[in-house]
Formats: sequence, structure tokens, C-alpha cells
Amino acid sequence: MHKSRSLHLPLLTLGLLGACTIHAAGPSVELKGHRFDIEVASDEPARQRGLMFRDSMADDHGMLFVFGDPAQRTFWMKNTHIPLDILYFDQNYKLVSAALRTPPCHSAGDDCPIYPSSGAAQYVLELNAGVAEKLGVKPGDTLSVQR
Repeated sequence: MHKSRSLHLPLLTLGLLGACTIHAAGPSVELKGHRFDIEVASDEPARQRGLMFRDSMADDHGMLFVFGDPAQRTFWMKNTHIPLDILYFDQNYKLVSAALRTPPCHSAGDDCPIYPSSGAAQYVLELNAGVAEKLGVKPGDTLSVQR
């Protein structure tokens, strides 16, 4: 009976490790053939916090803001320490507009500039500044989301 437990323990451990690996993969998006691991901000507190107070973000990472319906969106960089590209997508994940290379704004308080979308957006993707330009992103490009 003791041998039986020993044989199952490695299998159980492998199974748990496999489950952790799958879970750790998390959500991602694909834009212009490039995959980005993302954090999803889908409730008001997460959307308000965004990427505030972070000093860096991995090159292949981003944050996807999810809203309940398409509308004119306005973002700002209050308490954000890293420059970002802000990409606005409609309800069909098509790029509406972008605010590229937005500078950090961690010392101006509520006087930080705002960056509005030029049309109704339901999803907003923030990536490190310069990524959208490097990929050649343009209005009408489609975002693919894997959750």
C-alpha cells in the first residue's frame, strides 16, 4: 500500500505542475502577428488604477481595459511612471485611434494631459511606448483576444 502512494505522488505532482503552467499562461492578445501577455482591467477600481506606480513593464506585456459598451474614452497618465502607447478598439476589436508615446505624468497631480479616443471604443490596450509604431499599427487593425 505504501508503494502505491509513492507511485501516485509523482503523477499527482506532475498533474498539479501542469495545471499551474496552464493557469500561469493567463490571458493574451495578438496584434499584427505579435503576442502580448496582458492584465485585464474589467472593473472600475482596476481601470482607475491601471498601470499606475509601476516602474517598468516587460516588452511582451500590456494591459487591456474592458468596458461594458462602446463610448468615447479618455485616458490620462496620472501616477504612471512609464511611457505608453494607448490603443482604442471598438466593440469588434478594430483599432479606432491611438495615443502614441504618451509620456509619464507622476508629478503633475490632476494636471496631467488627457488622451481621448477619436471614436467610440470598448477596449483599450496599453503597451510600452514605441511598440505600436514598431509594429506598424494603423486604424482598422484587428486585435485578437485569448482569455
